[in-house]
Amino acid sequence: MYHILIGRFKLEYFRRVTAVGYSCVVFGWMTILSVKQPSSKLNLFGFLSLPISFAPFESLIFTSIIVPQASFLGHLSGIVVGYAIAWGLIHGMNNFWAISMLGWIVLFSVISLKRSGAYGFDFIEIESVMDTSLPSVRFPGTGRTMQMSSLPIEGVEIV
Repeated sequence: MYHILIGRFKLEYFRRVTAVGYSCVVFGWMTILSVKQPSSKLNLFGFLSLPISFAPFESLIFTSIIVPQASFLGHLSGIVVGYAIAWGLIHGMNNFWAISMLGWIVLFSVISLKRSGAYGFDFIEIESVMDTSLPSVRFPGTGRTMQMSSLPIEGVEIV
């Protein structure tokens, strides 16, 4: 959703927003339960009884008022995905895809830990993909290099 707001609607504010947490999943589960059990009632503070179908949106507004730093868009995303799952729009996840996804997550986590140097996995060796036949430019202080085209650049001196 942030990508759409930034790319499509040019709302640059969302480029600086950081959202982390599990609460969007809780909002998704709450939405699924409200769709699957529509006859239940939600008691608010003991004096107001509302249909359970309003619970996700009530919680969204209540959370936004009580915790202004909470990600409104993240919680709203949980509600949208919750409706998609409850209405059967997302039903392609079976055991094969779940195990495959878990395998990719583990693989990328191990590679990330190896490259960051946080853990030294001796059985994994990550080779450099730089082509040594091309000239490279080193940026001082960052330890990064940039490979240049093999075409000669005339009139430009690289320092």
